[in-house]
Amino acid sequence: MEKLMVTGGRPLQGTVTISGAKNSAIALIPAALLADSEVILDNLPLLSDVAVYAEILEGLGARVSWEGSQMRIDPSNVKSIPMPNGPVKKLRASYYMMGALLGKFGEALIGLPGGCNFEPRPIDQHIKGFEALGATAVNEHGAIHLHSEELRGTKIYLDVASVGATINIMLAAAKAKGSTIIENAAKEPEIIDVATLLNSMGASIKGAGTETIRIEGVQTLHGCRHSIIPDRIQAGTYMIAAAATRGNVLIDSVIPKHLEALTAKLQEMGVTVEEMDESIRIIGGPDYQHIDVKALVYPGFPTDLQSPMTSLLTQANGASVLSDFVYSNRFKHVPELVRMGAKIRVEGRSAVIEGGTLNAAKVQAADLRAGAALVIAGLTVEGGVTEIEGVEYIDRGYDNLVTNLRNLGANVWRQTI
Repeated sequence: MEKLMVTGGRPLQGTVTISGAKNSAIALIPAALLADSEVILDNLPLLSDVAVYAEILEGLGARVSWEGSQMRIDPSNVKSIPMPNGPVKKLRASYYMMGALLGKFGEALIGLPGGCNFEPRPIDQHIKGFEALGATAVNEHGAIHLHSEELRGTKIYLDVASVGATINIMLAAAKAKGSTIIENAAKEPEIIDVATLLNSMGASIKGAGTETIRIEGVQTLHGCRHSIIPDRIQAGTYMIAAAATRGNVLIDSVIPKHLEALTAKLQEMGVTVEEMDESIRIIGGPDYQHIDVKALVYPGFPTDLQSPMTSLLTQANGASVLSDFVYSNRFKHVPELVRMGAKIRVEGRSAVIEGGTLNAAKVQAADLRAGAALVIAGLTVEGGVTEIEGVEYIDRGYDNLVTNLRNLGANVWRQTI
């Protein structure tokens, strides 16, 4: 076990290069199982979730070679082996195995997923989609057993624009017989990334990134090579960290359009944001204005940046209001920030944040993005060492975090507990 130690008070300076998107990688890896030959994924982030997925695929019979930011997946010998327990319990995104194996074999038995536990996140929309395609779904002692003699295309309306359900239905429908239409589909860039991979494998998917996705089922899918899009949440976290420390940081290898909602809010606060073709420069200022932020589905402000944004708003003058309309109870970082001296009160879906000075303290990361929020808070503290436990959560979404922050001038290190 390790903890993260942070001595703050230093403006971040320099350049940080963003790796591939975690939320794409965890869907692209199981998507590769649908092919009948090798799939090569480039720009893969070096994360614990990716390592768990490699273990899961190897357990199914896939040959997985992972070197640096490239993973080769040969699914030619994969079998639909029941996985009620084991590695699937370690990560939330293991539910994508349901759509991939159902689409490939017409059969899957997957244990209900684990991952960050900041709020119950049901998979009812996933199951609704599978059943509409002709599968039966039975909960067997905490594992979902899916079965279908033949998947058939149909029209599916999602009650909630769920990213996971949209992708999972795409995976299952890619080889289904006939046409599938997903209405009220989620629009996140990661969905486009998955559709791009599937189309490169021979699928016929149109409309990804819009509220209506049309899928014409095909009989076979082949291998290909695909480069994962940059991680907009990782990029946004460094943007917020640069602003919080009043630094000057170039965030490289990004798609600025994916960050427009965050950019707008930073500028509203008084942060200087300079956009280039594939990079963004953040220049902090001495004073920030209080603002209101509403986390919404894409293209709105990302819920995954709600926690880090809370830390930044402690540095603004006056009272800011941050609301999350995606998850109702994603505020487990707030008690830990209060432990550091923050003045925050939670009212339903909103947190009211009074600007002020934070102090070093011993805190606990309750989930991935809460951990990022505590790191940012620690970077703002002048004097003392902030000790953050729960590093295993942070490692699920930020590769090379300590190295990147140290290269930007931060005094951050890991220490064995």
